[in-house]
Amino acid sequence: MELQQFFSLLAEQLKSQTLLDWAITITAILYVWLAAKEVAWCWVFGIISCGLWAWADFARYNLWVDGVLQVFYVGMGVWGLYSWKFGSASGAKLPIARLPVRGHFWLLLAGLALTLALGFVFKKYTPTSLPYADSFITAFSIIATFLTIRKVLENWLYWMVLDTLAVFLFLSREAVLVAGVMLVYTIVSVYGYRRWRREFEIVVSP
Repeated sequence: MELQQFFSLLAEQLKSQTLLDWAITITAILYVWLAAKEVAWCWVFGIISCGLWAWADFARYNLWVDGVLQVFYVGMGVWGLYSWKFGSASGAKLPIARLPVRGHFWLLLAGLALTLALGFVFKKYTPTSLPYADSFITAFSIIATFLTIRKVLENWLYWMVLDTLAVFLFLSREAVLVAGVMLVYTIVSVYGYRRWRREFEIVVSP
């Protein structure tokens, strides 16, 4: 994609954004930024963003599969808020944790299995252009969200990979504005990992 074409598409897509689109985008970015800062109320913005997105899918775009996924993320947001506020054994603030390598191995296997299952369904029953690439990002985003809910440090590593892949996926579909948002997510994920790792090392250091 040439630079001139890129900026032309960006300007066109910016003009086509509705107030609902901006509300979804802004609340989603606030969610990621506040999560990186370890602010529990980040989940409220995540719930709002996914709720608005689900409404748009059902009412405006007739995208029922994605709409159901967004409703699922609303539920995950409620769980995330409760977990971050009261999820520790003592009922206090949930601390940052790390997952052993073996745990990541099983998560990778589960993610690949879910990718194949979703890819088959999306290819057979939906008009999606890239069923398995889309399914990979969807499957591992669900896993990464679970890790975020439990405040597992490595969740940010998953998001770095997924958001970077999403940048190229959306660029391949000429959705340059969404690709730009994914790039913002990637940068925030790097910040989130560095900040959480620093916080974790402070807690575990003697």
